[in-house]
Amino acid sequence: MPAETGGREPSGQQDRKRVADPYQALHDLPSEPREALLRTLIASAPDGLIVIHAGGRIALFNPAAEAMFGYPAEEVIGRNVGQLMPALDARQHDRHVARYLETGEQRIIGTSREVFAERKDGSVFPVHLTVSEVPLEGGSLFVGFVRDVSTRHEAAQRLHELQSELFHVSRLSAMGEMASALAHELNQPLTAITNYAQATHRLVRARGLPGFERILDLLDKTVQQASRAGQIIHRLREFMAKGETERTREQVNRVVEEASSLALIGSARRGIHARFAFGTGLPPVEVDKIQLTQVLTNLLRNSIDALETHDGPRDIRLETRAVDGNWIEISVADSGPGLAPEVRAHLFEPFVTTKPGGMGIGLSICRSIVEVHGGTLTADPENGTGTCFRVRLPVARNDDGRRR
Repeated sequence: MPAETGGREPSGQQDRKRVADPYQALHDLPSEPREALLRTLIASAPDGLIVIHAGGRIALFNPAAEAMFGYPAEEVIGRNVGQLMPALDARQHDRHVARYLETGEQRIIGTSREVFAERKDGSVFPVHLTVSEVPLEGGSLFVGFVRDVSTRHEAAQRLHELQSELFHVSRLSAMGEMASALAHELNQPLTAITNYAQATHRLVRARGLPGFERILDLLDKTVQQASRAGQIIHRLREFMAKGETERTREQVNRVVEEASSLALIGSARRGIHARFAFGTGLPPVEVDKIQLTQVLTNLLRNSIDALETHDGPRDIRLETRAVDGNWIEISVADSGPGLAPEVRAHLFEPFVTTKPGGMGIGLSICRSIVEVHGGTLTADPENGTGTCFRVRLPVARNDDGRRR
C-alpha cells in the first residue's frame, strides 16, 4: 500500500513545480530587496552590461563597461551606443536595429559574435558581444553583454608569431645541419681528387710524355680548384660549428609551457594525454629561447608520432628539475613502443630515421643546438617501454661567473 500523503503532493512533485519558473524566487521578493538584488547583480557582473532603447540611446552602463571603455556612466547614458563603436560599425548598427524593428530579421539581436569596440581614447579592441531583447509595453529595450577578448587575441597572435619564428629557425637549422653533413662527406672525395691529380702530375713529369706541359698545367688547375673547394667547405664547417646565438636568461618551465602549447595542439583529440611535473624554484638558464623551443617541440612531436599508432597507453610526461645544483634537466617521456637497439645506437646521427619519408636530421639538429648551449641530449628506455629524452642545460652564471 502506498503511504498516505494527507492530500498533499509528494515532495518530488513539489520540487519540480518549485523550479518550473526559475524566476519565481524574484517574483516572491518584496520590491526593495528585489531591486537591491538586481543592482548588485548589475554592479558586480564581470562583463560589460549595456542597456539601450530602441532608438539606440544608452539607458544603463555598468561598472565593468565603465572600466572597459574608459567612460564614466554619466558621460554615455542618453547618448547613442554608436559612440562605443568604430564609425563604420556605428552606422551599420543603427540600420540593423531599424531593420529588426521593421521586419523582425535578426542580424545582431539574439546572437553572439565577435566585433570591434572603441574606447574613449579612440583605441579599437575586439569584444565578444551578446545582444538580447526585452519586450516592453510601447517598445523594447536591448541588453548587450560585452566581454573584452583582447588578451585572447594577443595570445593567439603571439602563438602565431612563435610558430612562424620556430618554423623559420627550424628551416635554417635543417639547412645548416645538412650543409655540415654534406661538407663532411664531400671533404674526403675532394682530398682524394687532389691526391690523384698530384700523383698524375708527378707521373707525367717523370715520363716526359709528348705535350706534357699542357697536361701538367691542367693538373695544376685541377689541384687548385679542388683545394679551393676544400677551403670553402672547411670555412662552412667552421661557421656551422661556431653556433653563435642570441641568448637570454629564461625560466625553463615557461619555455616548456610555450613549446608544449605549440606541439600538443590537437593531440588530445588523438587520445594522447600530456602530464606536467614542473620543479619549483628552478634557477634560470641562458639560452636562445627560439632554439630551445625548437628542440622541445621536435622531441614532443617525435613522441606524438610514436604514440599515434601505438595500441597501448598514449601518455607523455614532461618534467623539469635541478640536478647537482649546476644543471637543469628537462625530460620528455612517452609510453610508446620504444626504440630498437640498432636505432638507438645511431639515433642522433644525420640521416638516421624511423619515420617513412623522414630526413633523419631532426634529432641531429636538436643535439647540435643543445651542445652549442653547453648541454647534453640523451635518449633512454622509459621503464621498459617508451622513450625518455633528457635535455640537460647549465644553470646561468652570475656576473661574477658563479652559478646562480
